Amino acid sequence: MSLDTRIEAVTARIIARSQGPRKTYLDRMRAAAADGPRRAHLTCGNQAHAYAAMEGDKDPLVAARAPNLGIVTAYNDMLSAHKPFENFPERIKAAARANGATAQVAGGVPAMCDGVTQGQVGMELSLFSRDVIALAAGVALSHNTFDAAIYLGVCDKIVPGLVISAATFGYLPSIFLPAGPMTSGLPNDEKAKVRQKFAAGEVGREELMKAEMASYHGPGTCTFYGTANSNQMLMEFMGLHLPGASFVNPHTPLRDALTDAGVAQVAKITALGDHYRPVCDILDEKAFVNGLVGLMATGGSTNLVIHLVAMARAAGVILEPQDFADISAATPLMARVYPNGLADVNHFHAAGGLGFMIGELLDAGLLHPDTQTVMGQGLAHYTQEPKLSDGEVVYQAGPKTTLNEKILRPAKDAFQSTGGLVALKGNLGEGVMKVSAVAPERQVIEAPAAIFHDQASVKAAFQSGDLNRDVVVVVRFQGPKANGMPELHNLTPILAVLQDRGHKVALVTDGRMSGASGKVPAAIHVSPEALDGGFLARLQEGDMIRVDAVKGVLEALVPDLADRAAVTPDLGANSHGIGRELFEIFRAHAGPASSGAGVVV
Repeated sequence: MSLDTRIEAVTARIIARSQGPRKTYLDRMRAAAADGPRRAHLTCGNQAHAYAAMEGDKDPLVAARAPNLGIVTAYNDMLSAHKPFENFPERIKAAARANGATAQVAGGVPAMCDGVTQGQVGMELSLFSRDVIALAAGVALSHNTFDAAIYLGVCDKIVPGLVISAATFGYLPSIFLPAGPMTSGLPNDEKAKVRQKFAAGEVGREELMKAEMASYHGPGTCTFYGTANSNQMLMEFMGLHLPGASFVNPHTPLRDALTDAGVAQVAKITALGDHYRPVCDILDEKAFVNGLVGLMATGGSTNLVIHLVAMARAAGVILEPQDFADISAATPLMARVYPNGLADVNHFHAAGGLGFMIGELLDAGLLHPDTQTVMGQGLAHYTQEPKLSDGEVVYQAGPKTTLNEKILRPAKDAFQSTGGLVALKGNLGEGVMKVSAVAPERQVIEAPAAIFHDQASVKAAFQSGDLNRDVVVVVRFQGPKANGMPELHNLTPILAVLQDRGHKVALVTDGRMSGASGKVPAAIHVSPEALDGGFLARLQEGDMIRVDAVKGVLEALVPDLADRAAVTPDLGANSHGIGRELFEIFRAHAGPASSGAGVVV
């Protein structure tokens, strides 16, 4: 089928908007590629240092005829999703040798768990860690001894940071090797109910802890469809994973075989062979549009509205918030995965997963079919699914029909006709709202504002009964410059309780919610942020606020908003403690959410 005209129009304007920076980027990548194999430019002393610890691999490294693969790993024990990476380097090295290549751990990057830091001070470093990861990966690859890169990362900021690095070193072929989701535990909706009961004082901490531990119970990615699993989806839609690699559980024969196959594939596409396929040719405008379509079709995390903009800029591609809204309007919501449904990602994968979805979207003309991928030309590669044959991966045609219509539906019979992300604009600035889990009758809220400068104050007001009414909760001074733009997930149970009591409730913030706001309408990423000239700083207690996801409106219904003086809070406490001192330069130089909230891009 021919490409949908709406997708074509958005792509055309992105290409036109990106023409200058994209040309500059590609010129730099072509010049770097023309220098030839990386190691050819190192002195004998340089190389001796690089190979000193590579017992068994020194001869092929010195000969410089075999591809040398640089591993950039985000392994640690803090993230359940990254625990399986502990043993990946040795497996990768063995697979490299089996394919006539060598591999070295080029370096490690930090990886923090938003689940651990949620509602804590550490969350104020979370968004900035994306740029730190990009910097750290850059340091790792600066040794300039590699013919390709292998990236080991899954979670929220880690994949975006690694993609920024991959784009920066875009003359190198690269592949992302995932670790897979943990097996299903306590259903996410049951966990959410316990959280709401705890917020309402109906159960104690012991029962809450029991539910949390039963939900997050082992190695692998958390099973709800948040940022980490949205990242994995993107890597398939954008051609940086092997097909069908995203949602295979850790420590299974197929998972191990996919890791081996990924190493073999990236070894084939270096400049030393006949199938050179650098990342700069994969991460183009069409690939990013395909990523946006995937985000909308799956009901993915709103964090990617920020991260995709930053990732694209690293490749000379300029995305704007309206691109997301227009793609959302053209893309059907095909999946119901928690928090947009009851299923988890394991159920989604079993129902047909990404292979079925990509096939449907290609047939509907909603994806660019001609993109470059690590597998070669064409996204049709990603309609296949991997199987094991004699311990190795073989590909066969993926499912043509969904195996569970409560979880995954065809494009022509989707759960809803749009992807469920809307852009909001008005006198308070611009933001976004994820509405895929918000009931239609709750998508327009008009109520008086209750204004707060931190989550703790919201909790206190809830506990005292001050929020037991129709209310738009405004949590301001939560943007990148103010305090690093933390996620505000701890507000979700509180706001859901108020909603269940029959009140009209919405959230407005220049902070983040990731999409885990679920059924509560939340206008997030409001730009400009309150500290940077945004009119959120001019709001007063009791101002009537209209949050209208149907018409895309975010406004204060007061005549004198522009004439008011902005509130100037004391944010001194944000500048120290738990490492925040080290990130002052990030807060000072962070861009707005609408342009990726970046420091390095």
